[in-house]
Amino acid sequence: MDESPGQGQQLRFTVLGPVRAWRGSTPLAAGTPQQRALLAALLLRGGRTATAAELVDAIWGDEPPHAALAALRTYASRLRKALGDDATALVSESGGYALQSDPPGALDLDLDRAEAHAAEAEKARASGDRLRARDLLDSALALWDGEPLASVPGPYAEYQRTRLEEWRLSLTEARLDLDLELGSHAEAVSELTALTAAHPLRERLRELLMLALYRSGRQAEALAVYADTRRLLDTELGVEPCASLAELHRRILRADAGLEAPSPPPEEQTGADTTVLRPQQLPATVADFTGRASFVAELSEQLATAGGSVMAVSALTGIGGVGKTTLAVHVAHAAREHFPDGQLYVDLQGAGHTPAEPEAVLGAFLRALGTPDSSIPDGTEERAALYRSTLAGRRVLALLDNARDAAQVRPLLPGTEGCAALITSRARMIDLAGAHLIDLDVMSPEEALTLFTRIVGEERVGAERKAAMDVVGACGFLPLAIRIAASRLASRRTWTVSVLARKLADERRRLDELRAGDLAVKATFELGYGQLEPVQARAFRLLGLADGPDISLAAAAALLDMDVDAAEELIESLVDASLLESAAPGRYRFHDLVRLYARACAERDEHPPSERAAALSRLLDFYLASAARMYALERPGDRLVDHMESTRYPGLAFEDRAVALEWLFSEAGCLLACAQQSVDADTVRRAADLLLLTKDLAESGADARQHDQANMTVLAAARALGDQHAEARIHTSLAYIRTLAGRLDDADEHAKAAMLLGLATDDPISSSYAPNDRGIIAGALGRHDDAEAYLSQALVAFRDDRNQQSEASALCNLSRVHLDTGRVDSAIELAEEGVAIYHRIGATRRLANGMYALALAFTAAGRLDDAAQQLNAALTIFQDSRQPFWEGMTYFRLAEVDLAAQRPARAANYAEQALTALRGVGGELWRANALTTLGRALSQVGHTGRARVCWQEALSVYERLGAAESAQVQQLLSPAAVA
Repeated sequence: MDESPGQGQQLRFTVLGPVRAWRGSTPLAAGTPQQRALLAALLLRGGRTATAAELVDAIWGDEPPHAALAALRTYASRLRKALGDDATALVSESGGYALQSDPPGALDLDLDRAEAHAAEAEKARASGDRLRARDLLDSALALWDGEPLASVPGPYAEYQRTRLEEWRLSLTEARLDLDLELGSHAEAVSELTALTAAHPLRERLRELLMLALYRSGRQAEALAVYADTRRLLDTELGVEPCASLAELHRRILRADAGLEAPSPPPEEQTGADTTVLRPQQLPATVADFTGRASFVAELSEQLATAGGSVMAVSALTGIGGVGKTTLAVHVAHAAREHFPDGQLYVDLQGAGHTPAEPEAVLGAFLRALGTPDSSIPDGTEERAALYRSTLAGRRVLALLDNARDAAQVRPLLPGTEGCAALITSRARMIDLAGAHLIDLDVMSPEEALTLFTRIVGEERVGAERKAAMDVVGACGFLPLAIRIAASRLASRRTWTVSVLARKLADERRRLDELRAGDLAVKATFELGYGQLEPVQARAFRLLGLADGPDISLAAAAALLDMDVDAAEELIESLVDASLLESAAPGRYRFHDLVRLYARACAERDEHPPSERAAALSRLLDFYLASAARMYALERPGDRLVDHMESTRYPGLAFEDRAVALEWLFSEAGCLLACAQQSVDADTVRRAADLLLLTKDLAESGADARQHDQANMTVLAAARALGDQHAEARIHTSLAYIRTLAGRLDDADEHAKAAMLLGLATDDPISSSYAPNDRGIIAGALGRHDDAEAYLSQALVAFRDDRNQQSEASALCNLSRVHLDTGRVDSAIELAEEGVAIYHRIGATRRLANGMYALALAFTAAGRLDDAAQQLNAALTIFQDSRQPFWEGMTYFRLAEVDLAAQRPARAANYAEQALTALRGVGGELWRANALTTLGRALSQVGHTGRARVCWQEALSVYERLGAAESAQVQQLLSPAAVA
């Protein structure tokens, strides 16, 4: 018989999480939120027909849209289209719809499977098979994938979401009850603690937690739970604890023998001569497991291959607290059906001082598998051989948690097809042959917020979502830290989320705040730190001192005072220990909380303490020396480098200008962070020089704000220290970058301060660069006499210092003043003299600035073709040098040239490109100039309305800045001008 196209490809749907659909393994498009609301409403009716009115009410409630029925039909049509070959499953009856299968039951719905597992669990428990009942409940709970009907709108979905969450909680309570009956009380404590924090008024959870604590030998804590419950119920509801909770309290007080943990019944398969046990040793999975979907899928797929011809081995690696064990346990529970002969579990204590011995672990495993003590040999090799023989022909999963290294793990691997090993470790198992390695990173912000919300509660988090994001951000999106912070908040009903956020905002106190009961982030990191060799521990401490987002290998070698090869070997060992991350080849970074811990260790353990300052001083030297070499390549003939503070540590040598610029932009965040850290008497001058040498970062735009902030930080430090030399140079730097930003009055104040302090300290840099800046500013503000005087003063100073590149710059700036005062011929001569100097010294980048100045003079002289030639040549250089500010200004000048040449359409195109390049860089003044020119071009091609929009926007900027150009634009906007 011929098969229909869809035959053999079962339709599968999920509602215990996001609403999704598949045909076989192929996902189907579930559509918009409202379309998924329709699909969910039909799925949850179990094949029964829902009327159109019922569906409209389900999707929109009391306020349906005007065309609700039409929208409903559209969603149904789209749903049929998504179902493709199975479109007939969506049945239309009497104006309503139903989702049915032929034959009945052919639709696979996760909720149906969960209900079937729960029903079978009830039967198994009633018959006395508690192990099977617990397994079935685990299977039911494993079908949940986050919040039921996630992101599906409508009152029906909200009702069902509440119902399904309540049912999930009831199943969890039933499974935890079985855990306690089977002797897993110690393992259940952490899950119950989290659950009671998330559901503080649920008395059954409190009762189970009290019992689990009591059976774990923690009687005082069990009684404390009752006291907290009684206080909470009285405060929130004005009632006493229920009778069963009060009775349990009384029994704990009198140490009732009936509360002792029962002996867990082993699950047995009895043969003719031997008894073969099926161990079920997995710890309980957490009820609020969140996210990690890609890792769950990857690990689940790997474990599923164990049914083939090889043993599956997966090794999860990550920093302490990243959730390795939680993920591994969750995946192991979900994969239990693949391992019907049992699951083994051991905490190998690899992060502690006394890791478990493989010989002892093998003995425990063999006993769990039914081997009598008398048959267990001595010695690791003999036990490993018997272990593998015992597993032959079976399908068993071994979860080897918290392994120290591959050597500890190798004897514990089953080694048999059909079996699998799942390993967690802080050390990367690169030497474990055949292992599937997974590096577990922190949660995404969305996953982190979801976990926090599940523990704290939607109501409290929903009211302070931004504060909640601040909390999980302060936790570095590390699951352990989030769980601790959320648990603290959940147990303190008088705290708001904002209170917790403020506590965690203090970096020096943050690790101390991240502690709840016996859980502490600092303690987790301490375990890894305690295993380091002395040289590793020193590197860990010192690397944590640097403030940058990451650190390059060369910079790290300088900070550690080592050659690059030795530093790389040492740093990579920290990566293997999951205390440091490899951000990219040759670059490394800390997790935020690990960095705080490393700094705390440096303050506590680094002796002498002066070594901390020495390490950061070496790092500053490295950046300063490297920046000086970059600057010399970028600006040949510039004497700035010759007047820099001396360094005691060498920097990088660059093969050419392009490599040097690439280094500058890739290291921007790190070297600016280093400058901001360098604010003591020994380093503040070098920090000021570093900022002067890296002023290209301000011109590039991308790093302008951080560059400005770093200058302000160092300026405040120089003032506090009374270091006028450093203060003068920072004022020089700020005058330059504020001019680029169009903040001319502010820039002039800094330039004025730089001039005065430069003269007071006899600093050749400030006393020459500052008048050059003041001349540029005065010219831009229309004070032409002042501009010419300042620039002439700068020109003399640059010539006295033999600073040829800056001499050329001053000549080009002076050219602009002559141009603005009608001296066009002398303006051309001055610019040509500057360009000639740039050519002579080979200053490629600055040559573009000279060409730009010469083009302005050519434009004024009516030599428009010559002007366009100079500007196009300059544009190529600016683009190659990553200078969007000058790129935008050059486009603006090309627009002016085309306007003068009566080519308004092309002028408008150039002006548009100028606005695009200047977006986010420079300042409002320059964009307003480009808008004015764009308006002129548009008006000449007949787009008067658009032109007026451009002029009005430019006018608002000019008036806000008090710029002289406002009168000109007002004239353009006048009725007479438009006419």
